[in-house]
Amino acid sequence: MSDTLQFAKEPASPAAVRRPWKLLIVDDDNEVHAVTMLALDDFTLCGRPLQFLHAYSGREARQLLDTHPDIAVVLLDVVMESDNAGLDVVEYVRNTLHNRFTRIILRTGQPGQAPELEVIRRYDINGYSHKTELTRERLHTAIFTSLASYRDLKALDANRHGLEKVIESTARLFEIDSIAGFAQGVLEQLIALLFTESDAVMLSPSGIAATSGHVSDQLSIVAATGAYQPLVGREAQRVLPPDMMVRIMSARSAVGLVYGEDYIAGYQSGATDLIFYVSADTPLSLADRHLLELFYGNVGIAYRNLHRVAELARRAA
Repeated sequence: MSDTLQFAKEPASPAAVRRPWKLLIVDDDNEVHAVTMLALDDFTLCGRPLQFLHAYSGREARQLLDTHPDIAVVLLDVVMESDNAGLDVVEYVRNTLHNRFTRIILRTGQPGQAPELEVIRRYDINGYSHKTELTRERLHTAIFTSLASYRDLKALDANRHGLEKVIESTARLFEIDSIAGFAQGVLEQLIALLFTESDAVMLSPSGIAATSGHVSDQLSIVAATGAYQPLVGREAQRVLPPDMMVRIMSARSAVGLVYGEDYIAGYQSGATDLIFYVSADTPLSLADRHLLELFYGNVGIAYRNLHRVAELARRAA
C-alpha cells in the first residue's frame, strides 16, 4: 500500500470546509427552534455558516455549554422549567464557567417576568428582545453583531496568548541543537501560534546539488504535522500535490512570508535552506499576521545561531 497522500477535489464552496459558528437555541417551544433555523438558514459571516445546537430547558443548556465551550451565541428563553431558568443559565455561563466570550441574547414571550432594565443592570447579557419583535431582519442583525463581537473578543484574547507563545517558543528554538529537531520544533510552535491543528510540512533541498552549494529543485520533507507526518523523509515532488508544490516553489523565490487564502508559506536561507507550508482553513487577520511575522523573524535568528554553533563545533572537532 502506497503512503502517498490522496487529496480530494476542491469543494465548490469555501464555506463548506470552514468551521461553522456555533449557535445555541434554548427554548421549550419546538416551533421557536424551527422558525429560528428557517430564518437563519442562509446566514454566513466571514464565509462561515452557522451550526445549530438545541436545548429545551435550562438544564440541557448548561450541559451543552459544558460540552461546547466554543459556542459563539446563545438565543435564550427566560421562562422554561421555571420562571428564571434562562437567567440561571446566564449566571452559570458567567459565574460558574467564567465564560466572558459567548454572546447571550435573551428572548422572552413574557416580558413582565423579567423586566428589561432590571435584567440589563443585573446580568451580563448582550441583547434583550421580545420574541414577537425578532423579525428575520432583526434576527440577522442581532446575530451578525453578536458574532462580530465574539470574534473580536476571541481575537484579542488569542493575540495576548500569542505574544506569550512567541516569547516561549523562541526560547525553545534556541535550545534545539539539530536541523531536524529545529525544523520539527518550528512547525510545532507555528501550529500552536496559529491556534489550530493544521497540516504542515518543512522541506529542505536534497541531492548532489544541495550538498555542493547549488540551488536544488529537489526537496525532501524533513518535518511534518497532521496528515503529512507519514511523509517525513520522502521526496516532496513525489508525494505532494502539484498545485501545492507550485506554491512551495513560489514561496522559495519570494522575500518573507507568503499568505494565500488557504495556506501560509515561508523560506529561511542558510547553509541548509528550509521552506515551510501550513494549510489554513481561513485567511489570517492582520493581528495574526503580525504575530506570525514576529515569530518568523525570531526563527531566522535562531536558525542562523544554530548554524554558527554547528560550524564552531565542526572547527573544534
